[in-house]
Amino acid sequence: MPRDNKSSLIQKIANQAYVTFKSCRSSAIGENKVLLDNKAELTALLTEIRASDLKIAPPKKGSKSSHKPPVTYMHICETDAFSMGVFLLKRGASIPLHDHPGMNGMLKVLYGKVKIMCLDRLEKPPAPGAEAEAVFDPPLSPFQKDALSLCVRRCTGEFTVHSEPCALSPVRDNIHQIDAVDGPAAFLDILAPPYDPAGGRDCHYYRVLQTVARNVDKESDQSRREETWLLEIPQPDGFWCGGETYPGPEVSV
Repeated sequence: MPRDNKSSLIQKIANQAYVTFKSCRSSAIGENKVLLDNKAELTALLTEIRASDLKIAPPKKGSKSSHKPPVTYMHICETDAFSMGVFLLKRGASIPLHDHPGMNGMLKVLYGKVKIMCLDRLEKPPAPGAEAEAVFDPPLSPFQKDALSLCVRRCTGEFTVHSEPCALSPVRDNIHQIDAVDGPAAFLDILAPPYDPAGGRDCHYYRVLQTVARNVDKESDQSRREETWLLEIPQPDGFWCGGETYPGPEVSV
């Protein structure tokens, strides 16, 4: 792998992503010191990246793109350890609530502003019959109950090019929705390992059924959390992702 000082920033990011995730098993939940140190170095590189480094620019105002997909993807590179590319969202576009099974991820905004809502699956699955305590409108059919997940809403935040990179792990912030805010937006996306439907790492989409505030410590009023029931659904009809040619520096890993 290229390591000289003449390497482009995106090449250095790819090199570091490979070092960071090459020995990271999707089933490993803990993060050892080596992984944390490598992630810190990757985060530092991602903090520096700008759209101009990839020869990408926001669409010009007034440009007509009504027949284009709401979201497009520029593939940069992929190995067994990670994939890297750029998602571009039109004004008002959204990447619906979805997961990353057994995967780590890093996201850095290149232009515009995005809102990200993150959820975690509960570490302990809900008790049998827990869904019976929830009242869904309309009521669920029997086969839909197998597609339910109980999650904790972690956070919702807005991010720009000046924000730190966002990270997800197999157990933290793994389910999220990304919305373009106040105009078009683009972000660099690293997933480790890549999606692999044949290997059990397919993307699943979800719909929020119900969110309730629950007190998890009966002795304290301060320990309330938002628990959210999600229903796995097919890819939403209004969402599709097209492809665009990546115009930036060549990357080889």
